[in-house]
Amino acid sequence: MALAQNFKKDMYLCLTKRINESRMDKKLLAHGLTKFFLGVLLLGVLIFLPAGSLDFWNGWLLMGCLFIPMFVAGIFLLAVNPELLRKRLNAKEEQREQKMVVALSGGMFLASFVLAGLNWRFHWLTLPNWIVWVATALFLIAYLLYAEVLRENTFLSRTIELQEGQKVIDTGLYGIVRHPMYTTTLFLFLMMPLMLGSLLSFVVMLLYIPILSKRIKNEEALLEQGLEGYREYKQKVKYKVIPFVW
Repeated sequence: MALAQNFKKDMYLCLTKRINESRMDKKLLAHGLTKFFLGVLLLGVLIFLPAGSLDFWNGWLLMGCLFIPMFVAGIFLLAVNPELLRKRLNAKEEQREQKMVVALSGGMFLASFVLAGLNWRFHWLTLPNWIVWVATALFLIAYLLYAEVLRENTFLSRTIELQEGQKVIDTGLYGIVRHPMYTTTLFLFLMMPLMLGSLLSFVVMLLYIPILSKRIKNEEALLEQGLEGYREYKQKVKYKVIPFVW
């Protein structure tokens, strides 16, 4: 009798846990889809409205290369690692300096995308198509490296923070540079204006380098202070973003 009651109790707890997880997954899915479609809408407005036409084919190229893999990756993370997806969707910074970095980055993106649309509309400094296609190939390679970084480090968050149980990752891409995520985002961001065929937008996007440098400086100070073994890791892996350069 007692055994039967314990079995029923265990089954009830297991079922309740699964229902709660299912509800959380649905909430996470709704959150992810909302941010995804808002991102598609916002980028479309920033690119095509200044261009004055939907015939801006470079804009469709960028949106396809950016959002199709993003959607697939989001569904994959929801299925196999929802906690990592939740971290990636959380973009709210708590530190004042990082809020400034986020604001500067937002202004940079806004100026770069609007300028790209205007550049196409008024034919200011349009890049040749071969540069667009080379940039597209490099963008997709950087996207694959981005996925590899997510696979290697499940502690990745979009905000600078220390997490419970976090440890130093020093293998794979983390054995080459200390911040491979920033390596991939640097190449992704710099390729975007080239995919849009705008040299002027590329010049604006170069502002990401000092912005990124500021973010890394703040992040490493936090990691040195609170993450065991990070100082030793810095001695082992000398370069932050690009081997032999930075």
